[in-house]
Amino acid sequence: MARYNVLFLFCLLITCFLVPSFALSVVARPSCSDFVFPNNKVFASCTDLPNLDSFLHWTYGPSSTTLHVAYRHSQVSSSTWVAWGINPTSKGMVGTQAIVAYTKPDGTMAVFTSPVNSYGTQLQEGNLSFPVSDLSASFLDNQMVIYAVIELPENTTSVSHVWQDGPVSGSTLGMHQVSGNHLQSMGTLNLSSGQASASHSGSSKNQLKITHGVLNTVSWGIMMPLGFMAARYLKSVGPKADPLWFYVHITLQLPGYLLGMAGGATGLYLGVKSAGVHHPCHMGIGFTLFCLGLLQISALFLRPAKDHKFRNLWNLFHHLTGYTVLLLSFANIWVGFYILKPAKAWIIVYGVISGAMIVSTIVLEVWKRLTQDGNTIGANEASATNTREDNKV
Repeated sequence: MARYNVLFLFCLLITCFLVPSFALSVVARPSCSDFVFPNNKVFASCTDLPNLDSFLHWTYGPSSTTLHVAYRHSQVSSSTWVAWGINPTSKGMVGTQAIVAYTKPDGTMAVFTSPVNSYGTQLQEGNLSFPVSDLSASFLDNQMVIYAVIELPENTTSVSHVWQDGPVSGSTLGMHQVSGNHLQSMGTLNLSSGQASASHSGSSKNQLKITHGVLNTVSWGIMMPLGFMAARYLKSVGPKADPLWFYVHITLQLPGYLLGMAGGATGLYLGVKSAGVHHPCHMGIGFTLFCLGLLQISALFLRPAKDHKFRNLWNLFHHLTGYTVLLLSFANIWVGFYILKPAKAWIIVYGVISGAMIVSTIVLEVWKRLTQDGNTIGANEASATNTREDNKV
């Protein structure tokens, strides 16, 4: 019977990994090449931009210096403005010759050019430093598309480009967010090769954010909870699962804590690289997790023997600290999602993972209670039988 219980637990734990993998395949972001434009519009090249759920399609004829472009920005509402532009003088926002679009209160589209001369721009309409024609825009299925034809200087082979979005209230365009992917939405577009790349500083910092998020989500958000589940429920199988539950527990917890330390280190380094950006709540919870995790790991080597008089106190401390780590871990992961604003696929996948673990925990908790009740009833019946036999004697 114990063998089947172990198999049951193993299947539930594996489900926590298989379900998210399926979810990831479902919510995977489509490629720019899969998109079909209305009216049979076709562009020679396209690229999936690395931030803000955006795509760029273009056709460039170097002999005529004409750039036909379509900028697509998905996952936006009708109360959002979007913009794409070329910066002919430098990399970044200031100096960008932008094309802006938004949905008017009457449902029609507004699309215009706007030179960005300062960080305090209100995106006022104005002429750009190069000719632009055939401006149009559309909004359908939470996706806004800007179309334009741009005349570039002769011998232009690459351009620095910027893309962005922000809120709209009536016909007033608000300030875009100044954190997360909104600060990384820039790059270089090679018109001749059809390749696009993110800016070096933005790309490296964005990669650091991804590393920080993945390390901490896997460690504190997956390995630690699974280690807790292994200890709590494998132990309930009975003596045949001892010391298996312990080895599974530490195999998940110890590497999980080390990964968490690496994730915390990347977070500290990211803070150094992001001057003026502060997230005290996220950092405070992270530091608390580091300390509590260190206590848990230390307790592994300092735990008293099973028959020691302080063993019950040690168990109480170990369990309460573990529950606190679990709650703070889940909370801080979602705080991190709020700060980093990753692609929705990441949030959905982790939501499925955490949901699978919660459902598995509920099922296993019910199973544990039923098993304990069954063992108690069996023990009581055996005791009653022995008592009757003793009375007969």
